[in-house]
Amino acid sequence: MIDTPEPQSAALEIIQRPDRFVVEWQEGGELHAAVWHSENGAPPPGRIIAVNDDLTAAGALRLALAGTAMLWRGDFPTARRLLKALDTRIVRPANRSRTPAEEFHAQRQLQSRRARLLGMILVQLDPSPTVSALRRAPDVAAACLHAYGVVSETRLVSLRELLGVSSAYHWFVEGVAVPALGARIHPHYGVFSPVRGEYVDLVAQAPLPSHRLAFDIGTGSGVLAAVLAARGVQSIVATDREPRALACARDNLDRLGYGERVEILNADLYPAGRAPLVVCNPPWLPGKPRSPLDHAVYDPGSRMLRALLDRLGKHLTPDGEGWLVISDLAEHLGLSSRRDLLSAFDSAGLQVLDRLDTKPRHPRATDHSDPLHAARAAEITSLWRLSPH
Repeated sequence: MIDTPEPQSAALEIIQRPDRFVVEWQEGGELHAAVWHSENGAPPPGRIIAVNDDLTAAGALRLALAGTAMLWRGDFPTARRLLKALDTRIVRPANRSRTPAEEFHAQRQLQSRRARLLGMILVQLDPSPTVSALRRAPDVAAACLHAYGVVSETRLVSLRELLGVSSAYHWFVEGVAVPALGARIHPHYGVFSPVRGEYVDLVAQAPLPSHRLAFDIGTGSGVLAAVLAARGVQSIVATDREPRALACARDNLDRLGYGERVEILNADLYPAGRAPLVVCNPPWLPGKPRSPLDHAVYDPGSRMLRALLDRLGKHLTPDGEGWLVISDLAEHLGLSSRRDLLSAFDSAGLQVLDRLDTKPRHPRATDHSDPLHAARAAEITSLWRLSPH
């Protein structure tokens, strides 16, 4: 392959319409057009050129650093190898003099930079949907239909996003084993997968204050609602405000046979009324979400956590309990403190009845090469049993 810093290609024109960006270009003597699409809401790059198999990782990196995106017109497996090679060039060595909080922010900056640069390799997604313009392209129709719905127009998407769509579809089809259920949860695209089973196990083990009614706040995949149903809770109201999460929860609960006992509601935290049990596994790190999945992990200024706690007493019956399932990783990173959490309980008029703890079992907790290993190894996930004073 010839290392050319900029392949010989005409630039594509980016046109801003009232509700979208459209990219137009000449190819084979014909005018082509495609709508810019990014699930993360990323704006289109300032410049796009067409490239092919002659482009190397070094050349792609130079173009990406210059803010030029590359519409791939070669072989699909070659594009995938190029993306992997480009990823290995985007490195930032750890600095052991940083505090855990500084290292955390440095890692997030690196992740953002990696996403921006890797997102510069684009593919054309045609209706059906298909990437028929590329040689040896896989069949992505089912995966794209699952993630995007019906694609009725030609789109430009990043290759990285398309590969993520395909990977997510694999997890949807295969499902994630949940030992507490003795079954699998099938996460939809853009919905957090219950791969960290320790928080699910806590909900499966804590003593139930009632089998009559429970609220599952921020249900996501529906896994905690399913665990409560499996434990014999007769009626459950599960809420979320993300359409994909609502559809995912409904799909999983119906699959498991709990659909008639669980009401799925689009709500900002709480449904109307009170329940003897309210369960929530909120985002556990203060920070700005940068992707749909980030909303399950990052809570800017701990706003969701505080709103959840402040309103909890108004949605519990007199003898009810709120189960807050949350990791203390933010404390080990120096982003928050245990005093902050206990103060939030007190400000909301809540008392701690009990706390169940568990250590993480995910691979990153034992990965010594991770710059945040010390914090991850010390992490504890807790189920706080709360009630009004």
